[in-house]
Amino acid sequence: MKQIIRHIAFVVMLTVPLLTWGQKYACVNTEYILSKIPDYSAAQTQLNKQSEEWQKELESKFQEIDKLYKTFQQEAYLLPENLKRKREEELNAKEREARELQTRYFGPGGELDKKREELMRPIQDRVYSAIERIANEKRYDFVLDKSGSATLLYVNAKYDVSDQVLELLGYKPGNAKSDGDDGKKVDNPEMRRPRGDR
Repeated sequence: MKQIIRHIAFVVMLTVPLLTWGQKYACVNTEYILSKIPDYSAAQTQLNKQSEEWQKELESKFQEIDKLYKTFQQEAYLLPENLKRKREEELNAKEREARELQTRYFGPGGELDKKREELMRPIQDRVYSAIERIANEKRYDFVLDKSGSATLLYVNAKYDVSDQVLELLGYKPGNAKSDGDDGKKVDNPEMRRPRGDR
């Protein structure tokens, strides 16, 4: 049995390099690309503003409920049982309404998700179309995204086509670390340096 497993492992070790031989790879950093697109920053600002407004509305409702609950606790011992039940039901209904509103705004598929989809989807579609166009023109077999939690440990800078994507979209690449430069800087040595050198 061990011999069969060794034989299979040996065949796999010989076959995998042959399967990937001749394939072309590239990588992009979508976080870097999106940070250089002013429309994306504006959309993010708009989302943050809307989120803050909804959050303030919810905080106000929950503060009101908390105030009503404290008042009820102080008066509860003086109230007849039927009135006490009625006030508890009113409090529970208000709290339920506030939780439903919270879910409507911030829950999965809620208003914030819909707004994000509405504002971000067109920008992301343009970026992915540019990536696809570069991949087709340069005949890349795979384009990997090295941003976020990608498991990419090393990328030779010559395979990073993020700046080409920005240029194709009409933006000049720049330093991913700087804020407010609207993608106007031309040199970006930080992005060209392999990850192992950082």
